[in-house]
Amino acid sequence: MDKIAVLIPCYNESKTIAKVVRDFNRFLPDASIYVYDNNSTDHTADIARQAGAIVRTEPKQGKGNVIRRMFREIEARCYIMADGDDTYPASFAPQMAQAVLNDQVDMVVGDRLSSNYFSENKRPFHNLGNLLVRKTINTLFKGDIRDVMTGYRAFSYLFVKTFPVLSQGFEIETEMSIHAVDKNLQIRNVVVSYSDRQEGSFSKLNTYSDGLKVLWTILKLYKDYRPLAFFSAASLILIIMAALLFMPVLYDYITTGLVPRFPSLIVSVFLALSAAQSFFGGLILDTIRRKNRQDFEMRLIDINREIKNGNAAEQFERDISGESIAM
Repeated sequence: MDKIAVLIPCYNESKTIAKVVRDFNRFLPDASIYVYDNNSTDHTADIARQAGAIVRTEPKQGKGNVIRRMFREIEARCYIMADGDDTYPASFAPQMAQAVLNDQVDMVVGDRLSSNYFSENKRPFHNLGNLLVRKTINTLFKGDIRDVMTGYRAFSYLFVKTFPVLSQGFEIETEMSIHAVDKNLQIRNVVVSYSDRQEGSFSKLNTYSDGLKVLWTILKLYKDYRPLAFFSAASLILIIMAALLFMPVLYDYITTGLVPRFPSLIVSVFLALSAAQSFFGGLILDTIRRKNRQDFEMRLIDINREIKNGNAAEQFERDISGESIAM
């Protein structure tokens, strides 16, 4: 098991990947640098290998697919995730690793938005999108993540081995953030500086299509992680619609003793039944979610035990090695 593993997902980053690998080697000399190439056509993998990185490949296109393979294959006490476009300074990596290794933080967020991101980033809709996503997630999930879309993070072994990667693309950062908040994992925000891409280096993130995917992901995860709140809101909307349709029918009946708007009465009854079904469906799903949460907490206990046993085994091997040398 590596002490620190630097994970760099890459797709056509030949202009910057060598510098990124060298920078992380300089600031984290004991770390293993892994570059996962995602079908690059510009020799990114060869350049990264020449710079000293351990290069592996992921044939399925998409950042989420790359991170799924990274998390599945690599064993480390601390994981540093960064992009290969040289927008995140490696000088902040030791501070982020220390938070994981020494302070038992599960996810360290490299916060660009509290630094110079808005002056460096030349895409105004990206700025608006980052603020919108941050506000939405922190409001819905009651979190305090300062930069939801950042690709610069550090993770504990516990986080990596309990995080189910479902997204295939750039929604992965949103999924990570919501998972950490929902599971009450230890999160720390570390302010980092940001540099816009070099000339000739292009972002693979589409402002509009990927932005809509992120918002759709937030909605889906809110349904999954907060089913009672989600379906209660739907139930409230349905019951209001039912009441609006039923009030004129009730008024006619009180004043005339007749029900001339019989279709409205039928629709309002069906809406009221749908509202009840939505509410009780939310209750059932919330019970299932609580059971899943209990199972997750038990999984955390098992992983903590694995970590302690692994650390004890490593210490034993060091002791044996020391005795051998002394003899």
